[in-house]
Amino acid sequence: MIRYSLVCGNAHSFEGWFSGSADFDRQVEAGLLTCPVCSSAAVSKSLMTPSVATARKREEKQAVAMDMAQKQMMAKLKEAVAAIKANAEDVGERFPEEARKIHYGEADARGIIGKASLDEVRSLVDEGIDIAPIPVLPEDAN
Repeated sequence: MIRYSLVCGNAHSFEGWFSGSADFDRQVEAGLLTCPVCSSAAVSKSLMTPSVATARKREEKQAVAMDMAQKQMMAKLKEAVAAIKANAEDVGERFPEEARKIHYGEADARGIIGKASLDEVRSLVDEGIDIAPIPVLPEDAN
């Protein structure tokens, strides 16, 4: 299908879809094509900007797709962080101590979250205690 920008003898602009250039010519010759505003049969093609895929348009589409993907990833990350927080006990600054107690069987196994310095984290990892950071989301920083 081809879309043409059309204009009538009274300068009314409108569009028409045709199977090809010959289809447009046939309809004009048969008097089947008229202006939807004034019903004039004096209809001709007007200049129109072709819809060409440019590098800029591709980049804009890619940027929109990337933005959507980033929003989806952020939503999934928020869900994961919310699930972790909902299913763990926040032990705050006692995190290193509680993690050791759980690891060495001195406390019941459970999910915990809290805070630890870089040195405390290194020490826990050196002891073979499995820990992982929870990302700080933009809303959490405000």
